[in-house]
Amino acid sequence: MGQLVSVLVAVAAGYLIFRAGIAVLKGMVRPMPEPPPAGELRRVKLRYRCPICGLELRVTTAANEDPSPPRHCMDEMDLVASAEE
Repeated sequence: MGQLVSVLVAVAAGYLIFRAGIAVLKGMVRPMPEPPPAGELRRVKLRYRCPICGLELRVTTAANEDPSPPRHCMDEMDLVASAEE
């Protein structure tokens, strides 16, 4: 009888820990943001490279015709390739 009580207490504690973990995870979840209105972004094909560490980045959408280069390692990245090339 003593073992049955121990098992029931362990199962109840496990269930409570599981439910508490699920509640914490649900509290951290944010809904997906709404997509931008059609026509607000345009497609581009730009590749940038960080001159310090060599990280490469591809930009596929931009809000304006000539987007400013992203920054990495506290410096602007160099344009490697654009859609015209």
